[in-house]
Amino acid sequence: MNLNYGLRLEQSQKLIMTPELRQAIKILQLSSVELTEYVNQMITENPLIDIEVKDDETFTHQEKTEPEIDWEDYFSEMRDMPEPRLPREVKSEFTFENMVTRGVSLHEYLFSQLGLLSLYEQELRVARYLIGNIDPSGYLAVSLEQAEKDLKASPVLIQKVLSIIQGFDPPGVGARCLKEGLLIQLKNKGINDPDLHSLVESHLECIASGKLSRVAQLMNVPIIRVQELADIIKSLNPKPGASFGGDAVRYIVPDVLVERIDNDYIILVNDNQVPHLTINKTYSSILKKNSNADESTRDFVENKLNQALWLIRSIEQRRTTIYQVAVTLVKMQRGFFDHGIKELKPLTLKQIAEAIGVHESTVSRATANKYVQTPHGIFEFKFFFNSGLNTDCGECASSESIKRALQEIVKNEESTRPFSDQKIADILQRRGISIARRTVTKYREELGIPNTGFRKRYL
Repeated sequence: MNLNYGLRLEQSQKLIMTPELRQAIKILQLSSVELTEYVNQMITENPLIDIEVKDDETFTHQEKTEPEIDWEDYFSEMRDMPEPRLPREVKSEFTFENMVTRGVSLHEYLFSQLGLLSLYEQELRVARYLIGNIDPSGYLAVSLEQAEKDLKASPVLIQKVLSIIQGFDPPGVGARCLKEGLLIQLKNKGINDPDLHSLVESHLECIASGKLSRVAQLMNVPIIRVQELADIIKSLNPKPGASFGGDAVRYIVPDVLVERIDNDYIILVNDNQVPHLTINKTYSSILKKNSNADESTRDFVENKLNQALWLIRSIEQRRTTIYQVAVTLVKMQRGFFDHGIKELKPLTLKQIAEAIGVHESTVSRATANKYVQTPHGIFEFKFFFNSGLNTDCGECASSESIKRALQEIVKNEESTRPFSDQKIADILQRRGISIARRTVTKYREELGIPNTGFRKRYL
């Protein structure tokens, strides 16, 4: 093996991920709300970024007549600045959604009810302990024996306080199991049916699996009676505490507005809340040739100016890309915008990317976590990108349109004779949609539609 040193000249091509490119990619995939937060953060970090105020009469005559610096000549690399801004829809109203706070937790709600009662100190001590051991679903997560050991209190006192807590709102809170929770809710509604109590205590598993005929045989009652009792049980809440706490309410702000005017559609990029940025003239004047600033100050200002210009350019590029994607989307999904989900066609990111001349990953970032307001409601961008199946006419039907057709078939079926998955597949076949039974089962489960046994009614 011959090993030696040598010089060799090679030409290669590499992609270098600069900080500016990372920032542009990050800005592209931000929603309008996230972009507003990001821009506000950059304004606090970069003194050269100012919020542009239009038609502001507070500027002095000197500020208006002072010649501006031609930054395009100062920075030659910025000569490919984006085109002027697209028309914006200006809105200045205040939304009260900005004032929404978190909801009340289950424990806070129970303690507030406890504060309205006149209890002895020992009873309050037991009540606080029991409420503190109620899980997020509303069930008591500690046994009475363990509570007796921890509190060193009598079983009679603990049972008495637990009965008080089980009378709190929401009905069923403080139960030790599902059966007890359902019985508490029945008592709260004033339902004292012996058959219903027997059904809850002995046959809940059969009801959950849809074996109504088996329950009718065991209870020696007509199956229609069992179905009536099962309907009452299904109206109860198996998790009484689930409606409290949780994540805060998230309000969807559409990133693109599609409005129909006559037979045309107007597309607006909804970035009204994003501040219009400009360069601070006070700091930028340091870069003038007659400035007395030292070299380090000029370097700092020049660096911040580069960052500001790149931020403005990235925001404009994001807006242009989203606008192009939205325009192409409306063209390719014209049937949906005219007639609704039934006319939704299969579409991929690659098709949009080829139409506007960008990479598929750019379209993916431009549509990530963003919503479109259409004449038929607000939809996530990814809703329009879905697979499909071939029809007998040689066209394609999207999975969403097939799901909508499946929902209509189930909605219009006879409740006493619900369609099986194979029967639904046959109906779709007659409509020209080639679909397998297992695909129908998949779509039905995704829609949360129960199987034939659970949909069947005996009335």
